[in-house]
Amino acid sequence: MGAVRAHADGSVNTGYFGGVAIMGYDPVAYFTDGRAVKGSEKFTYDWLGTPWHFANDEHRKMFMSQPVKYAPQYGGYCVGEVSLGSVTVNVDPEAFKIIDGKLYLAYDKSDADVIAAHAGDFLPKAEANWPTIKVRLERDQIN
Repeated sequence: MGAVRAHADGSVNTGYFGGVAIMGYDPVAYFTDGRAVKGSEKFTYDWLGTPWHFANDEHRKMFMSQPVKYAPQYGGYCVGEVSLGSVTVNVDPEAFKIIDGKLYLAYDKSDADVIAAHAGDFLPKAEANWPTIKVRLERDQIN
């Protein structure tokens, strides 16, 4: 189980401030609404040691039943950076793409567009790099 903490062990990106996954945005809304929607502390669920916020109770329940389906890939870190073998805590929750049913976050909207246009290049590299990056994030969180 790993999300800065995509999972609280260091592998869930909570940004520099707040300690909340996706900076408090609702991960389910990307799929149901097709856009970034700010969640509410009223609808919170703790998964992988990190609080996740939702716009409503229905979204919270959907996430609780299938968190892996809705959580962003690579712990919510920028997919472009992960593809390069690194991570940046800075992501824009509104810079996202859903590719093959999976949510990817990026540094900014133009970065998300480039990644989507060249997913065949970026995604295999990110997938190959993520296990090593995840271990490094978890180790750094402990130290």
